[in-house]
Amino acid sequence: MSADDTARGVVIEAITIGATTGAYGVSFGALSVTSGLSVWQTVALSALMFTGASQFALVSVLAGGGSALAAVAGSTLLGLRNMFYGLRIRQILQPSGLVAVPAAHLTIDESTAMALAHYDRPEPRPALAFWSTGISVFLLWNIGTLVGALGASSIGDPQRYGLDAAVPAAFLALLWPQITSRRLLGVALVAAVVGTALTPVLSPGLPVLCAALVPLVFLRRAS
Repeated sequence: MSADDTARGVVIEAITIGATTGAYGVSFGALSVTSGLSVWQTVALSALMFTGASQFALVSVLAGGGSALAAVAGSTLLGLRNMFYGLRIRQILQPSGLVAVPAAHLTIDESTAMALAHYDRPEPRPALAFWSTGISVFLLWNIGTLVGALGASSIGDPQRYGLDAAVPAAFLALLWPQITSRRLLGVALVAAVVGTALTPVLSPGLPVLCAALVPLVFLRRAS
């Protein structure tokens, strides 16, 4: 396989990942609007926050009647993993100057995984894998968000169709592929038990925040 073929394969792989993620963006746009955010608040959230799991967590707390503070705190905890991704991406790509700013914004699950996957190959192309995946996901995620938000804004009361239950369902669908071992499954189950047990006694949003602390406790004990 020639160098051009290798590069073309990386770009095609990146576009495929972006298209798949864009479909999630449609779901997020629709669910965010049905949870009470406006179309433009939803669009701004995807463009500025740009981390799907944290976005789903934020709207799920707001949809459940939680405070903005609890929603932001929970989504921030989930987004902390991007900071660790950034440390590794900085070692690999070594971005300098203003390039570091968009690189930081595009450091997400998909772009990091692609960069790492293409780092140790016979013809390593981690930079191409990172940038093509990050840009592809950013564009298609935001287009999907706008399409979903505009579509949801025209259907009226979401509870009439049962769409209010779709936020936690979509969040679980996003989380499930990340559970790749028995240890992670155990952490997820403990977090679910903690969140469920605290729901009757705490204000909306706080049980999710407490559940999000469970992985940090396990991580500290494992270190």
